[in-house]
Amino acid sequence: MEKDIYTLGIESSCDETSVAIVKNGREVLSNVIDTQIPIHEKYGGVVPEIASRNHIEAISRVMKKALKDADIKLEQIDAITPTYGPGLVGALLVGVSYAKALAFVQNIPLVGVNHIQGHIAANYITYPELKPPFLCVMMSGGNTQIIHVKDYTKFEVLRKNS
Repeated sequence: MEKDIYTLGIESSCDETSVAIVKNGREVLSNVIDTQIPIHEKYGGVVPEIASRNHIEAISRVMKKALKDADIKLEQIDAITPTYGPGLVGALLVGVSYAKALAFVQNIPLVGVNHIQGHIAANYITYPELKPPFLCVMMSGGNTQIIHVKDYTKFEVLRKNS
């Protein structure tokens, strides 16, 4: 019997701090999100510096809750996968720096995830039988794209907003 693989994903590209624990690439054991919407509402949009500071305050708490909700110990995690871009630079730095520290301390792989490609990969969780090739309409923030997903890591943008 093969060993289960546990991945700890960190998303901090804008105004939400999120940590998920995923088993074998397709089964979400936990997904904890700390939103900053109420903080930014009074400014009429996301303020990057405020977002970064709030990620610093939230990330450790969110990670601990994700592990608890998944009933997993940090020592069981096989890889850490932070979003490395695109997004707000300061916000991304919080998630990537935290992920690097965890990976170093636990001596496990760190695998950066492109935010846009992460949206595409989320389809594999919703539709476990899904396999490339397929067409994908991706919308996130100011990005709207039609993408030909040729393989799990090979993409061709057919059309994007400008």
